[in-house]
Amino acid sequence: MEIFYSLSEVKRDQNTLLTLGTFDGIHPGHQKIIERVVREATRSNSRSLLITFNPHPRTIVSNSSKIKLLSTLREKIEVIRNLGVHNMLIIEFTKEFSQIGSEEFVKKYIVDSIGVKEIVIGHDHHFGKGRGGDEQTLREMGKEYGFMVSTVDAVAENGIVVSSTKIRNALIGGDIKLANSLLNRYYSFSGIVVKGDQRGRLLGFPTANIELDDSNKLLPALGIYAVEFILGNDKYMGVMSIGKRPTFYNEGAITTEVHILDFDQEIYGRFVTVNTVERIRGEEKFSSAEELIKQMKNDTEEGRKILSKLVN
Repeated sequence: MEIFYSLSEVKRDQNTLLTLGTFDGIHPGHQKIIERVVREATRSNSRSLLITFNPHPRTIVSNSSKIKLLSTLREKIEVIRNLGVHNMLIIEFTKEFSQIGSEEFVKKYIVDSIGVKEIVIGHDHHFGKGRGGDEQTLREMGKEYGFMVSTVDAVAENGIVVSSTKIRNALIGGDIKLANSLLNRYYSFSGIVVKGDQRGRLLGFPTANIELDDSNKLLPALGIYAVEFILGNDKYMGVMSIGKRPTFYNEGAITTEVHILDFDQEIYGRFVTVNTVERIRGEEKFSSAEELIKQMKNDTEEGRKILSKLVN
């Protein structure tokens, strides 16, 4: 897959099928759209191209928005590449860009610069200044400039229509089962293993402290989770804590640390990925270190029980 960071890098080709959107999370609904583009491009011997935006538009157009990402740019590129798209254009989303109207965007960016014979969008797609453009806008412009427009229906998982907002709300609320169900995969994040305060080691539960590779990545709600810990090509069972460690600190910073089961290696500086499988409990404050250790033992047993049922 070729990746472009500027419109000027993209060679104009009228024989192009494309889609566009933020695609945060690359959930099954997004994947259905992308797979449609790839399938039709292959069938008609056309170029497939995906347009996305970075940073997330809501961080620019809303002064009050503190939105966290379901997918970092690195994760988004990786998933889209695996879906078979030929080309990906990443447009820098700025205040200035946000003021471009929907019709101007289609004419300047797509018709005149990229070239297009068909645009594929989701059933509720909106774009352009104030999200003023929609399917009808594209169909009217398609008649004028000679391209087709196709829409893809929503995808439902267990009776719930999938959306990035629903996944985000599930993670914030600690409902990791729902989030994973809507994603149709485990919610994951990546980062570098860094040195912590060594408290877990002193308690008998050494942990790998993870510094996220993108501070804008959304973490699930504070609590204890059963996780898969991926180091290189190896996968391990683990119990993760996301929290402020209230037993020891009145107002600590949020840390992400994983106690890796049956593991004894020094991995500082290594890049790792964590698949969040199931929430065991919320974060709690204990009256003593001894009470915490007792609970950590229970958490580890529960985590092992959950993870041993997985089919790898």
